Amino acid sequence: MASSYKGLDLFGSGAHRFALGRQAQFVVSDFTLGGYSGNTVPLGLFELDVVVRGRLVAATEAGLWSLRDAVAAQLIDPPDAGTLVDLHGRTWADMSFIRYEESDRVDRGRVWSVGYEALFRRFAVTP
Repeated sequence: MASSYKGLDLFGSGAHRFALGRQAQFVVSDFTLGGYSGNTVPLGLFELDVVVRGRLVAATEAGLWSLRDAVAAQLIDPPDAGTLVDLHGRTWADMSFIRYEESDRVDRGRVWSVGYEALFRRFAVTP
């Protein structure tokens, strides 16, 4: 099984892994809301984040740029949610691609590669 976002194999050129972000209730001090107690108040769940970390790998520099451009092309304004699928078929619906960061260098050898981290978020309210 291949991973995908909106049906596109953006990360399959190299090794990659998926990780869930923090899953928690957002709480604030009653003082923050103008109260007088030391209690906390739950305000709702954090939005779901899924992080993909890995390497884009190509046989040539031009091929690597094509992979990088394909990933960057999915960062759009406003974000357009789609389905994210991991290597094991686990799916997350309504995920928006919100950040893509590459490592500090491109490695050159028999292949060209660059490390990356991509962040997807399921917004509680559609932007």
